[in-house]
Amino acid sequence: MRFEILTIFPEIFRGFFEFGVVSRARKTGIVEISVCDLREFTHDRHRTVDDRPFGGGEGMVLKAEPLAEALESIGIGPVAERGADSRESVVLLSAQGRPFTQAVARELAGLERVVLICGRYEGVDERVNALYCDREISIGDYVLSGGELAAAVVLDATMRLLPGELGNVASSEFESFGAGVGAISADVEGVPRSQYGAGGLLDYPHYTRPAEFRGLAVPEVLLGGDHAAVRKWRREEQLRKTLRNRPDLIEAAERVGGLSKDDLRVLERLHGEISDRD
Repeated sequence: MRFEILTIFPEIFRGFFEFGVVSRARKTGIVEISVCDLREFTHDRHRTVDDRPFGGGEGMVLKAEPLAEALESIGIGPVAERGADSRESVVLLSAQGRPFTQAVARELAGLERVVLICGRYEGVDERVNALYCDREISIGDYVLSGGELAAAVVLDATMRLLPGELGNVASSEFESFGAGVGAISADVEGVPRSQYGAGGLLDYPHYTRPAEFRGLAVPEVLLGGDHAAVRKWRREEQLRKTLRNRPDLIEAAERVGGLSKDDLRVLERLHGEISDRD
């Protein structure tokens, strides 16, 4: 898979590419990443990439010409010329975009090429979005100084879903927002799969050695070797954490029938516990 990033600050990405899973993926050839400096596509001595917005207002807007020339230099034409079966996507990163989710990351991971346009200042000339972009994505309900951090987030979340990237192929399925759905009774490599697929809920708490740390002990159930009991505990803790931190995900799971009768009974009890505590 190939990622291409268009930015006025290419230096921002140097450290990000040199460590962790991104570095490993590049070395093993799972992904190719290139960064394009938009200032190389300007034609004045000041290398101007922005201008004042028509209609007035605060701030500056990234100009259409450098962006269009940069896209065309890497073989990207207007979105209207791409076929319905295109295996590439041009993404504008902006606060006005649709929310970036694990589902969107999975969609992108199924492509061969993703081009990420990093917005800056007050935004990007909308004609670039209309002509070249098939997606406009926001990583959250807040405003960043530019799209570079957002590009790093999208790249990392997408890349780790590629086959061969994670050491354990099940890691991306059995985690927060994982794709797995439905009860899973079989163990995988001796590990009890207790999340029934994450099914869009948050992951359960994790513990490792030592068994006691600063007065806090690992839950006894995790030390007993009873896989059925571990599965039950982990599922309840998954529901507890999701209810506490992201109740909207519980509601979404209920709407699509993603919760079992046992889950609903646990949630009823957890609601009572939370109400009593509050």
